[in-house]
Amino acid sequence: MLPHALSWGKRSSDLPAPIATPRRDRLLEAVIAQEQVEVLYQPQIDVASGVVTGAEALARWGSVITADSLFARARAAGLSERLSRLMQRKALRVVSTWEGPLKRLGVSINALPQDICREGYDKWLLGEIDAAGVDPRRVTLEITEDALLEDNGCVADRLAAIRSKGVKVAIDDFGTGYANLAYLTTLPLDVLKIDRGLVVDIVGGNRESIVMRAMIHMAHDLGLKVLVEGVETIEQLELLTEWGCDAYQGFLGAGALGMNDLCSFVAACRPMAS
Repeated sequence: MLPHALSWGKRSSDLPAPIATPRRDRLLEAVIAQEQVEVLYQPQIDVASGVVTGAEALARWGSVITADSLFARARAAGLSERLSRLMQRKALRVVSTWEGPLKRLGVSINALPQDICREGYDKWLLGEIDAAGVDPRRVTLEITEDALLEDNGCVADRLAAIRSKGVKVAIDDFGTGYANLAYLTTLPLDVLKIDRGLVVDIVGGNRESIVMRAMIHMAHDLGLKVLVEGVETIEQLELLTEWGCDAYQGFLGAGALGMNDLCSFVAACRPMAS
């Protein structure tokens, strides 16, 4: 019988869904193989001082504007893991060349759920950090809530191995998924990144502001730093400052920047903060 063909006495809804076959994307394959994907960096800014303390590495390629759209294309072609590894390796190599205002700047790199759930990923990442000559204490690994829904014991072990060398671990896009809050107490974490979708209506939104305040206070009680994404207005930043948020990303500060622009932005923020 052909796979997924209907059998008498069974409804189609009772049968397993067909597995989508990745469609070949020769152009993206070549781009990844030749390491032509660009890495840009979005500043992460300390709320209290205005100093840039880190930057998130983001993928860009040609007309594909955002990292999300690029990874969606890679996922459709079965290339997302190859793209992810390339971005992590390339971001670390670039950071190793940073001088001047960027010399001690932290960098955040993103891992897919498939990355963190793969056996040996912790050794691979630590090997890449060592090969690049980057101090592990400058590196933050960002994982999404989706990764926490996998084998929790293995994920915890890998994260613990990574943190044991000084790398910090952040949960990215927090507040958009359905991960159990107990993960915050059972997994080795350092930073909670609150998703941009929860920031939009905190000004004038009573329920939204209650939720945001509660998240910040909860994270601090657990010993975690809080970084809020998608901050675009002074009013939003003023509320986050009042509630004790540690750092933010967003267009109020800067979008994703190339290395030269990042260097200028970081340098400009230093006298502004003094």
